[in-house]
Amino acid sequence: MENSNNNDHNHYSNSDNDPKAPLLPLQEPTQTSENSYNSNIKIIFTVKNLLILLGPLLCMIVCLCVQFEGPKTSRDMLAVLVWIFWWWLTEAIPMPITSMAPLFLFPIFGIASADDVAKTYMNDVVALVLGSFILALAVEHYDIHKRLALNITLMFCGDPLNPPLLLLGICGTTAFVSMWMHNTAAAVIMMPVATGILHRFPASSGRSDPVSNFSKAVVLGVIYSAGIGGMSTLTGTGVNLILVGMWKSYFPDAEQIGFATWSFFGVPLALSIFIAMWGILCLFYCTKASGSALSEYLDKTLLKRELEALGPMCFAEKMVLSVFSVLIALWMTRSLTDDIPGWGDLFQGRVGDGTVSVMMATLLFIIPSKKGKGEKLMDWNKCKKLPWNIVLLLGAGFAIADGVRRSGLAQILSSYLDFLENIPYLAVAPAVCLISGFITEFTSNNATTTLVVPLLIQVAETMDMHPLTLMIPGAIGAQFAFLLPTSTPSNIVGFSTGRIDIKDMIKVGIPLKIIGIGAMTILMPTLGALVFQTNGPIPSPGILDSSIHSRA
Repeated sequence: MENSNNNDHNHYSNSDNDPKAPLLPLQEPTQTSENSYNSNIKIIFTVKNLLILLGPLLCMIVCLCVQFEGPKTSRDMLAVLVWIFWWWLTEAIPMPITSMAPLFLFPIFGIASADDVAKTYMNDVVALVLGSFILALAVEHYDIHKRLALNITLMFCGDPLNPPLLLLGICGTTAFVSMWMHNTAAAVIMMPVATGILHRFPASSGRSDPVSNFSKAVVLGVIYSAGIGGMSTLTGTGVNLILVGMWKSYFPDAEQIGFATWSFFGVPLALSIFIAMWGILCLFYCTKASGSALSEYLDKTLLKRELEALGPMCFAEKMVLSVFSVLIALWMTRSLTDDIPGWGDLFQGRVGDGTVSVMMATLLFIIPSKKGKGEKLMDWNKCKKLPWNIVLLLGAGFAIADGVRRSGLAQILSSYLDFLENIPYLAVAPAVCLISGFITEFTSNNATTTLVVPLLIQVAETMDMHPLTLMIPGAIGAQFAFLLPTSTPSNIVGFSTGRIDIKDMIKVGIPLKIIGIGAMTILMPTLGALVFQTNGPIPSPGILDSSIHSRA
């Protein structure tokens, strides 16, 4: 050691005296140049680096090989979509970073300007998610989700524990809540309750163990139940309201679709898809045999003791629940039907769900908690867990939806609907559902409906069919957004838990989408014909409402 120190000292002394000597000491190479070259090759040519390189490579292949009869930007948009979705699917680059790719790819490819792309990353839906996440953090901070989770678990866990029954209880509660409010709001409300149950389990030891599988089933069940429940009522999702609005605008003299009329068709449809979803999740992730592995963490006697140990609700818990309850009421009553206006009409439609979400979240920073002097229900330190990575992912979804529209790719996709005129009558509903269900994976549900439904009205006129025979499958298919996190904001709520990945969504989403299309194929010509009188006289179109026409 002493000789080594002396050598180092002499080296530094010589370096100081020699003006040509390097500023930093040179280390003796520990390996041959050949070994160093091989090591560098191994570092560069890794599987992840190859997956990263495949993104722009696939983009270039699309640009060179695909030709559309339309603007060049439509082809470029398809190429960019392939690049982004490849990185998302393989997770070659962290998902939040991939989510920012439209910010530089869209301007470079001439799809949209930098400012236009950036604006899509913040809109009313993003505001809704931000405000809802703050409220959800308040629910978690005061253990309200634990209280709700314990009650739901006690009600549905069974004795002995029956995991499929517990999963049914969680999913059924989510679907019921989603019948009366926005799908995203229902998912935001129920996800903390679901994770409150999952937090009782230890960290999973593997991706295929019963704990991990049941966790995936619960999270997937919540996000899919939120979407399925929204199909059953007019107020459950904006898609149904857009459909009814277009029907009234295009056919003002025809009998209009009311809340009860839609429910007679929507509830059986949603119920059949819900049962299928529950069966798929039980088959893939939640067998009854897993009850023995999970029962030690969900003992009924222990659950009752824990619920009693929470004691009565304190002032802060009651206030958080009150704020949440008021928010739910505001969400449900902002926009009702054309005959019964909601409170949003007082502001001429300027307010949205995100408006009230952020407003009620702000109240949490104003209302005292009565736990300490000057302490409020929430402060910014408690909000540091906000999932900004999910906000970026959600913004990317809106940027892609806007890019598909701007580039002309949406029009090109919709132009392929002409083939519907030549297919058999019984194949029309599944074909329309399939097309609408495909487009909705890349654009918002509302945008898909606004794009597809007017085209379906024209196709129905050409085929001499009742317009609702095509309009309803098109609108329902737009709600089959089961494959990607960016397909709908409620999917992102589940993805933010970190308990599922894209492969899980595709694994469950594909059979669920197929079953949904099958259910629509069976119910539309039977129950739909009875409820909507599609076997009766075909209504004549009236003068189009200018706002609807401009959107279409």
